Amino acid sequence: MLTHLAIRDFAVASATELEFGPGMTAISGETGAGKSLLVDALGFLSGLRADSGMVRHGAARAELSAEFDLGDAPAALAWLRAQEFDDGDACQLRRTLRADGGSRAWINGRPATLSQLGELAGHLVEIHGQHEHQALLSRGSQLALLDAYGRHGPLLDRVAAAAAAWSGLLRERETLSHGGDVGERRDWLAHQLQELENEALDADAIAELEAGHRRQAHAAALIAACEATLAALGEEHSLSRQLQRLRSELSRVQEHEPRLGEVDAMLEAAGIQLDEAQLLLQRLRDDLDLDPGRLEEFERRLGRLHDLARKHRVAPESLATHRDALAAELDALEHAGARLGALDGEIEAAAAHWRRAAAALGQARRKAADDLGRATTALIAELGMGGGRFEIGIEPQPESRPDPQGGERVEFLVSANAGQPPRPLRKVASGGELSRISLAIEVAALGLDAVPTMVFDEVDSGIGGAVAGIVGQKLRALGESRQVLCVTHLPQVAAQGHAHYLVSKSADSGVTESEVRRLDVRQRQEELARMLGGVEVSREARAAAKRLLAEVV
Repeated sequence: MLTHLAIRDFAVASATELEFGPGMTAISGETGAGKSLLVDALGFLSGLRADSGMVRHGAARAELSAEFDLGDAPAALAWLRAQEFDDGDACQLRRTLRADGGSRAWINGRPATLSQLGELAGHLVEIHGQHEHQALLSRGSQLALLDAYGRHGPLLDRVAAAAAAWSGLLRERETLSHGGDVGERRDWLAHQLQELENEALDADAIAELEAGHRRQAHAAALIAACEATLAALGEEHSLSRQLQRLRSELSRVQEHEPRLGEVDAMLEAAGIQLDEAQLLLQRLRDDLDLDPGRLEEFERRLGRLHDLARKHRVAPESLATHRDALAAELDALEHAGARLGALDGEIEAAAAHWRRAAAALGQARRKAADDLGRATTALIAELGMGGGRFEIGIEPQPESRPDPQGGERVEFLVSANAGQPPRPLRKVASGGELSRISLAIEVAALGLDAVPTMVFDEVDSGIGGAVAGIVGQKLRALGESRQVLCVTHLPQVAAQGHAHYLVSKSADSGVTESEVRRLDVRQRQEELARMLGGVEVSREARAAAKRLLAEVV
């Protein structure tokens, strides 16, 4: 749910910050006041291409930010976690538009691409209005809405799993069938594998080899250090003798201070440690030997490892993994003939399994399409499009490749007037009709496409009277399950809002600026009266506005 929207130097707004809550929020204002300002801001925050014309005149850049509560947006939260943008249960989208045409975007304070911004916004906000960028015009979104309406999640999961299994078997057969000369490849793999198996490639062996090389390369320095330390420990004034003398001195006065016993124990332990260190140094010195031949052997072995790593284009520590991969491929090729024979049967079984799952999903989709079509057609009539009809066309797709979405494509079809054949929704010419049809579909589906915030821009265009009241009621009903923001010029619609914002425009010193403010009950009644009566607000208009608010249930 959208909780906060901030706009700075955007269009004719210098600085505006708005708080939003659940339910339906109405946005009204006089013609030309900039009512669609908020819709445009959300559009750019949803990844629309930058438009320098939206930067306020005289400003270097426009700044937009929106904050969302993700409690009702699990898909958005999952996307954020997958893309490593997550920051708790809240999300902030931010974007700047520069006057020179450039733009930048951030998600939760981290730089993001417009593509990422658009993907995330698709899980957060859906804009309906007289625009070409509407989710319901996408056939993919139409299919998703139909499946949400029919609650086809389990059926979709079965189809996707069957498609994945079928695809995996097809890829395996393709690899085995089009791998070139299998015999030649097998001989090459055997040669490469034998070369790798001649070397000790596991991590412990490589680490031991590198340690041995370092020890032999620095043998002279190690021997000198050991001898110097042993000589110091064995001198007349060595640490061991000094410790013995100190213990002897303390023993003479220990009876006067019992705690000196603890000091004596510590010095005794230190002496034992020094003796053990001396013995270890002697063993290390005896093990060290200046042997040029051994050093050369270490260097030859390391050289072979690095040559193999360059040849196979992997890091030395990855040679063992690469060897195992070659061995697995060789084993597969040696049994390729038998595997190919078995694959044909497995592929046919996987295809049959997918077809059964897809058929069950297709049957459920056709039933859901009939139900949603009837419900939406009834709502279209209520919204002032008597004789209009809504249908969902379902077409089978070729089965040449497994499709995780099933075996059909869908298209939302609309006939705006009686006697006209239904046409694709994306080809409906009238923006007002398109808005009302989108509203009808959303209300019929009860917002089941899971997008938590829906924005309707001028959905009441070209209607009035009783139909306008019905539009407002439907928007309010939709607001019971989703957050709804509605830009409107009709009082019957605005009165249905749980909250109401007014957009006004003023000119100060020759500079035009839009202001957005939330209305209290008295201010809201006055704005509805203005919408009813025009510039001159009469007593009758105020009385009618009061009745409109009182009638809202």
